[in-house]
Amino acid sequence: MERYVLVPDSFKGTLASGEICAILREEILQAKPDAEVVSIPVADGGEGSVDAFLTAVGGQRVQVPCHGPHMEMMTGFYGLLSDGTAVVEMAAAAGLPLVGSRLEPDTATTYGVGELMADAAARGARRIVLGLGGSATNDGGCGAAAALGVRFLDGKGNAFLPVGGNLDRIAHIDLGGQRPLPEVTVMCDIDNPLCGPAGASAVFGPQKGADPEMVRRLDKNLRHLAEVARRDLGAEILDLPGAGAAGGMGGGAAAFWKGKLQMGIETVLDTVNFDETVRGARLVITGEGRLDSQSLRGKVVSGVAARARRAGVPVVAVVGAVGEGADGIHDLGVCGVFTTNHRPEPFEEARLHAADNLRRTIRNLMGFLRAMEG
Repeated sequence: MERYVLVPDSFKGTLASGEICAILREEILQAKPDAEVVSIPVADGGEGSVDAFLTAVGGQRVQVPCHGPHMEMMTGFYGLLSDGTAVVEMAAAAGLPLVGSRLEPDTATTYGVGELMADAAARGARRIVLGLGGSATNDGGCGAAAALGVRFLDGKGNAFLPVGGNLDRIAHIDLGGQRPLPEVTVMCDIDNPLCGPAGASAVFGPQKGADPEMVRRLDKNLRHLAEVARRDLGAEILDLPGAGAAGGMGGGAAAFWKGKLQMGIETVLDTVNFDETVRGARLVITGEGRLDSQSLRGKVVSGVAARARRAGVPVVAVVGAVGEGADGIHDLGVCGVFTTNHRPEPFEEARLHAADNLRRTIRNLMGFLRAMEG
């Protein structure tokens, strides 16, 4: 029995990875009724990550009362996979969509994210996968740490809840009362440092509502946090690649929980035991909305291709469009690239028939495979 392994990223603004898997599966089975099709939808750590993991490996969605970005009570969630891994997407408790028009990164908190992590640990999770993406916050993960028992003290020895606007008040960080956590793996697909022109505040602050003056203040405050973390925790996070993710929570995860920052696709492939699944497969099909030079830098297509090549399994990429710098993808193990858009047209038009175009493309691919088999 031939096995086909599907590992697509979403086509941003058109099709979610789960939808892509469903279409590919249907068309493959139409052409090869006896085939085994393994679907591994991919998310980047932001919204949809929990559902993608649950679809890929099974488990349960756990709903938990927690605090939202402005300490309002809400119901958050995380995924508890069948192997005991808990998948927490920070957007579930501190995401930008949760704040509506209240864009205040200087007062927003990740406290609720820590509550989700605490609940997962209390349920016996063997590992926590923390997805960073889509945050409304700029607190360096201090809110989450506080929810887990870390105490942040000001110059007078008083404990307080740090947010982006008051991180400069932190005089001491006390980990003594922190709840124990299992190993924490952090899904982080950017390499931005904590501070500076490429840091959390400058790059992502404006989309969360920060004006230029607030950006300067938030950046200064995160730098102060890094200095205290270095002194009190021995954590070097200022220039750590990825520390600037999610309002500095990449750095906070490394400092408070010794979290391992890892590209999202590597986390996904490790969690779903991809190396074992792909062994002996006929073909791996991956893809994303636009294949370009960024795709070569550890993103989904290149990450899948590297793993599959080690297993000696061919890989094709089904993509919406091909941009500058995509040619190098063949050197990374991709045998062929199939574009779903067969004529030039504006994105707003192309997205309307993305599913039909994807269907047509996979039919062409399966027809080609049948012809090659004689």
